[in-house]
Amino acid sequence: MKHAPPAPPELGTRDGLSYALFRPEGDPPAGVVIVHGADSAKESHFDFARNLRAAGLVALAYDVRGHGRSAGEFGPTAFGDVLSMCDFVREHAPAVAIRGSSMGGWQAIHAAALDSSVAAVVALCPAQEERLVRLLRSPDEAYEMRVDRALAERWIADQDIFDAVTKLGPQTALLLLHAQGDERIPYTVSKELHATAREPKRLVIVPGGHHRSLQHDLEIQDLSRRFVLEAVGRKAQ
Repeated sequence: MKHAPPAPPELGTRDGLSYALFRPEGDPPAGVVIVHGADSAKESHFDFARNLRAAGLVALAYDVRGHGRSAGEFGPTAFGDVLSMCDFVREHAPAVAIRGSSMGGWQAIHAAALDSSVAAVVALCPAQEERLVRLLRSPDEAYEMRVDRALAERWIADQDIFDAVTKLGPQTALLLLHAQGDERIPYTVSKELHATAREPKRLVIVPGGHHRSLQHDLEIQDLSRRFVLEAVGRKAQ
């Protein structure tokens, strides 16, 4: 049996950031900005974007600076870039959430802490500053992202994700997802973030797995989508 290929996204550039926009038919209740991890690219998360579009949500995946087709290097503009993409989604949907993986989860939490109107944050195996600084310093890390390592290291060292998570808006819902078998970022990071954050929040630790196993798990994607829709519903009340 032949199946029609999925409709392609709208490709473009905004503020030097290369993006792929997935728009559903009809009036979407919300949109989701998808932030990838270190040495990844927007295309790695098209499966989740299509999942969101099929459910009637807008999805926007973009190349973080220093990656893919986006201009510039990874560094201090990262949180502002996430919020710029949120503003873009708001042109197509009345509410916005952020979903990030690993370094993208770190960016998602920090960016949402700067904008209380974000309806929800979904963070998969979120990195913490210590891990990111170690990544930049280690000669054994074969990451190819474009970055001024000295500048980025100083900037990252000045951040505190455990402080940022306490600054999420009172109606910004937080979903933390972590594989217990994550070999790069201990699942205890998400446990500590959950303990530190205010309600509304939820923590899901999945037995086994590895650092990237949750990103493409259909059940996890469906859970993330439902969480966003529930958060948007509460915010609208």
